[in-house]
Amino acid sequence: MMRAWVLPILLVLSGSVVATGQIFRGNPGIAAALLLTFLALAGVNSPLIFPRSTGAQEAQRRSAVDGRPVVFWRPGCKYCIRLRIRLGGSARQLHWVNIWRDPEGAAAVRAANDGNETVPTVLVAGQPYTSPDPAWVRKQLSPSA
Repeated sequence: MMRAWVLPILLVLSGSVVATGQIFRGNPGIAAALLLTFLALAGVNSPLIFPRSTGAQEAQRRSAVDGRPVVFWRPGCKYCIRLRIRLGGSARQLHWVNIWRDPEGAAAVRAANDGNETVPTVLVAGQPYTSPDPAWVRKQLSPSA
């Protein structure tokens, strides 16, 4: 769990240091803008923007019942963030598995990607798709989901 927060914490700390330096130089406006930028980057890279993760087995079991795709992701992955943001509210309809928190999820991703932990990997009807287009993922959602 802590691994997922390393990058956001570093971004907040770095932004605080940079902003403090700008304040001491007499540039409070620049300091505020830089701090807000670093805070935004920390927020985007934190696990908070993703729906609650489940384990790989649980997600695959639920997917078999409801037909919704499973998304394997990890914090700090710009492609995962892109997918999450482009999916908008429909992202909550998917089953999300954080591979840094779930070893079985990481193993499933490695099995689908020739031993690499390439994310996002989306599992649709048991078939893995690596870094799919967000519009395509949205189309995979059933109307009843």
